[in-house]
Order: sequence, then structure tokens, then C-alpha cells
Amino acid sequence: MITLAVFFISLFMGLPILITLLVGTLVFLQQSDLSMLMGSLPLQLYGSLEKSGLLAIPLFMMVGELMNRGGLTDRLIALASMLVGRLHGGLAYVNLLTNAITSSILGSALAQIAVMSRVMIPAMEKKGFKRDFASAVTVSGGLLGPIIPPSMVMIIYGVIAFQPVGALFMAGVVPGILITIGFAIIIFLIGLFCGFPREGQADAPKVTPAEFLKDIVPLSIPLIIITGIAAGVMTPTEAGAIGSLLALLIGTLVYRSLRWSELPDVLFRVALNAAMITGLIASATMFGWALSFEEVPDRVVALINGVTDSPIVFLLLINLLIIVLGMFLESMSILIVMVPIVLPAALAMGIDPIHFGVVISLATLVGLVTPPLGPGLFVVMATTPISMSALFKSMMPFLLMMFLCMALINVVPALSLWLPAMFGLM
Repeated sequence: MITLAVFFISLFMGLPILITLLVGTLVFLQQSDLSMLMGSLPLQLYGSLEKSGLLAIPLFMMVGELMNRGGLTDRLIALASMLVGRLHGGLAYVNLLTNAITSSILGSALAQIAVMSRVMIPAMEKKGFKRDFASAVTVSGGLLGPIIPPSMVMIIYGVIAFQPVGALFMAGVVPGILITIGFAIIIFLIGLFCGFPREGQADAPKVTPAEFLKDIVPLSIPLIIITGIAAGVMTPTEAGAIGSLLALLIGTLVYRSLRWSELPDVLFRVALNAAMITGLIASATMFGWALSFEEVPDRVVALINGVTDSPIVFLLLINLLIIVLGMFLESMSILIVMVPIVLPAALAMGIDPIHFGVVISLATLVGLVTPPLGPGLFVVMATTPISMSALFKSMMPFLLMMFLCMALINVVPALSLWLPAMFGLM
């Protein structure tokens, strides 16, 4: 309890998660009369990063950074506009489809919401859409980031849970498509009953073969990554390296929108972000190592078994816990802290670890857009003058659809496991 109190006090003081975990570990060891283990902490920190799978993190960060710097995301927006821009309320569908496509680039919900809110909300307002609806579509679309592969969240879960990242990538495909279709249905129903502005439907660019081929080039990067992993011809780490090389060549040689002089700054930003995430992983691994000496994961399993022996009820409890934590922490931080504690209980319940990875990843997203501290809402509010109440009210239909999709994915594991099993990745 003292460790828990120190953890939350440090969190609310605004200390970085890395420092919070380190402080929590030291307090836990001291309070548990395990201070003799403190001399082993440096070895644990170093040993937690001796995993080849962690190389995929900076490589996929490089893919996203190069594509953003090279203007490749703008090409994807143009592609989405050509495909669905001429529908009634087309710009809303463009927003959603662009989010679904670029989610394979950014892989982070908050990063995706930040990028898309600066581009799509002003564009939708200019065409006559209400600000709260435009913001709600943007936030909802941003939730696809950690699900549709290649996903940074899935990489981190795979490393922490010792699960194949390729299988996790494929496990997110069907749930991601399901949620995208669900959000599209919500947009259609809102347009059906509330109406969309007629202005701008005919403004969408016509689909000409030349323009289509020109704008579809960036889409080849995630397609090659996913196809290569599914076919077994490359590991996720190799796929990240190939994706980075393709993004660099397309940005510099095909579109000529990325200058070679920008590469040092790109590498610096990738190194900085990768250091932050790997630092989190190292500190969380050390925290889990300390907890194992007091058999805390085993106690959690015993506690849950005393409450329920139903996998469905267990998943419901985990969903509620993760949603609450998601109001305060980013998806990756939640996974790093919670997976070592709750995964043994999931395995004891007979839940497939790949399916559990999809379930827990989805649960981290809901907290991002749930008041009072939904970080995703504040990201939009920082770029758009809108109140939280108005934004959350417009988010409600999308959240209800998200809960419906989550319930279906929780109850039907085949939605997550069918594709990895078909490609022999499990």
C-alpha cells in the first residue's frame, strides 16, 4: 500500500513515468525487506533491454518520422479524398479513412490525434461541418492508431509478454477494420438524421489513374511491411528497417519533398523518443522483477480467482481497470506497468495471450477520450477552441460503437486469432 501511495503521489506530482517506476521500485524493496537486491538493479535495467525485438521500436518510429517529414501523409489524405470524398458528407469519411491508413504509420493514438486535428478539423469546418462533430470524428479516428498494424503498442506488448510481434500485428487487422466500419456507420447515421452540409461534395478530386498511382505510393510501405511479416519472409525488425528505407527513398527521390539535410534531425528525434520508451520498458521490467520476489502476480491471480472463474468476467474487470488508468496514462505506459501483473492471471484463465494483447490494447484507448482527464480530448482542445463537454457529447455515439466492438472482440476471440492462425504465426 505504501508503494501504491508513493506511485500515485509521484504520478500526480507530474514526475515522468520512468522516475515514478524507479521510485516505486526502491520504496517497494525497502518496505519488503529486500534492500539487499538493490545492488542488482543496474543489471536488471541493462538486461531488460537485451532483447532484439526492441530494435523494431526505433525503426518503426523512423518510418513515421520520415513519412511525416516527407509529406507522405498529405498524399494519403489526397488518396482518401479521391476514394470517398464524393460521398455525402465525404470529408468526414475522408477523415476516418485517412486515420485508418495513417494509423499504420504513427501507431500512437495521441500522436495521430495531434497530427490529424491540425489538418482535418479546420478543413471540415471550412466545408460547413460543425466543429464538435469534426473534432469527434478526428478523435475517434485517432483511436485506430494502436490497433491497425504496424502498431507500436503491439510491439511493446509483444516484447513485455514474450509474444510474437508478427502474430500481434495480424491479430489487430480484423478488429481495426471492424471498428473502422463501426465508426463509418455512425457517420452515416448522423448524416442521415442530422444532415451534412451539401457544400464541397463535388469539390473532391476525381479519381484519375495518374493521380491515383501518384498518391498510392506511400500506402505501399505498410502493405509491404504487413505482407512481408505475414508471408514469413521478414521479421518485424527487418520490416521496420525496410519500411524506413522505403520512406526515405520515396520522400527524397520520388516526391523530392524530403531533403537529405533533414536526416540528422530526424535521427535525433527518433533517438530521443526511442530512449524514452526503452527507458520506460527497462524501469517497468525492473518493477515487475521486484514484485515477483513478493509473488505479487501470483497474489493477483489468486485474488481474481476468488472473485470469478469466468474468462469473460475477468476480461470485463481488466477492461474497467485499464479504462480508468487510461484517463491518466498513455497507452504504452499502461501496458508497460500492467501487463507483467495481469498477464499471468489471463493465462491462468486460459485466455490466449495474443487475444489478450488485442483486448488490453483496445481498453487503453477508451480512457484517452474519457473525462475528466482524457488526454486525447485535451490534445484536440489545445488546437481547437472547443469545450470538453461539447466534444465529449459529440463523442458519445462513437464511444458507444467502440464499446460494442470491444464487447464483440472480447467475446469472440476468433476475430483476433483467425488471421494469425491462417498465416501460421501462432
